[in-house]
Amino acid sequence: MKFVILSLALAVAAAAPQYGRQDSSEKEAPILRDERIQEDDGRYNFDVETGNGITLSQSGSPVAEGAIASAGQFSYTAPDGTPVSLKFVADENGFQPQSDLLPVAPEFPHPIPDFVLEQIAFAEQQRAARAREGGRSYE
Repeated sequence: MKFVILSLALAVAAAAPQYGRQDSSEKEAPILRDERIQEDDGRYNFDVETGNGITLSQSGSPVAEGAIASAGQFSYTAPDGTPVSLKFVADENGFQPQSDLLPVAPEFPHPIPDFVLEQIAFAEQQRAARAREGGRSYE
């Protein structure tokens, strides 16, 4: 019984993720470019490129007390070979990413039928007529 428990414990330990250790298929990538500029007024700019094709660039500047607007982009090749590229702006309107790989809401599946539009217009006419007569508009 002790052998079974010990075997199970060893199997669990072997199957557990090895944090901090690289997979044997991963290699360290050399840093080809690492340019960073930090200005006294809060403006900054950096560009990084690695030997495995990862690029990252970003710049920013203060826009209000304690707030910085920034813009940048990054790109790399996914493990399946898909090129990944993303551009972004982060400002008073929030984080606004742009990429062909980001999901988008589907378009409305069909146009609104004419009879529905006619019914909406008719209901609006009835509401307006009731309002002119001093009746309730049910809004």
